[in-house]
Amino acid sequence: MTFNVAFIGLGVMGYPMAGYISKAGHNVTVFNRTKSKAEKWIGEYKGKMADTPAQAAEGADFIFTCVGNDDDLREVSLGENGLFKSAKEGSVYIDNSTVSAEISRELYAAAKEKGFGFLDAPISGGQSGAEGGILTVMVGGDEDVFSKAEPVIDCYSRKVKLIGPSGSGQLTKMMNQMCIAGAVQGLSEAINFGINAGLDMDIVMETISKGAAQSWQMENRYRTMTDDKFDYGFAIDWMRKDLKIAIEEAKRNGSPVPITEIIDGYYAEVQEMGGNRWDSSALIARLKKKK
Repeated sequence: MTFNVAFIGLGVMGYPMAGYISKAGHNVTVFNRTKSKAEKWIGEYKGKMADTPAQAAEGADFIFTCVGNDDDLREVSLGENGLFKSAKEGSVYIDNSTVSAEISRELYAAAKEKGFGFLDAPISGGQSGAEGGILTVMVGGDEDVFSKAEPVIDCYSRKVKLIGPSGSGQLTKMMNQMCIAGAVQGLSEAINFGINAGLDMDIVMETISKGAAQSWQMENRYRTMTDDKFDYGFAIDWMRKDLKIAIEEAKRNGSPVPITEIIDGYYAEVQEMGGNRWDSSALIARLKKKK
């Protein structure tokens, strides 16, 4: 079945995600604050371009957003030219941004009042996952709304799962980022240790990646971390934004997160080294600097 789809936010993640929805045969209208990005998208994929989020959402069966933070999301949804001005009754709004659970619950309530559905659906898999159409999507919201939206979300995902009520997707993403931060720090320390000990990292990783130490980070980033190459999509600026959300939520629900707080501080050190746009595996850079 072909649907009318609006996609708002064509960053490194949203751009290919919207592309996969278009390639699946849906009628896609895109909006991006930087108009040239939207113009580039419609030159590459089949679809239309809108001048505002509200215009993009007109007549859409499904509306997607993928933006930077709570303020950006509030602007494109509830703002003067936001999608809430035109979203039709019975449509479904899916937010793929990583934001607070609070704003997700706010949008859920506002959408319900207007007669359409809302799902908080943050994503994991990085730029390579978006470009490959193999993202993991963790969803919060109502089961009937999720069932309607799942076939369209499937266009850009490898795994999509309804976690629980509104906000659950964002809470799960916070856990995801905590796990990644811990894994990257542990891998950074191990690689730096191995280099200083004179070991061949290719031989070491071929061996230990077949045991209990195996992780996605090890399989996909050990070589680039060894070679000081950090241009792989998910910038440290964004990781710190995500960890801040997680730490604030942990304070609200009374969960100690000492390791997450320490690693967030390590990321701040990498920013001070000029690594704001390096990817999140760049934690090893601060260790090498301390030799």
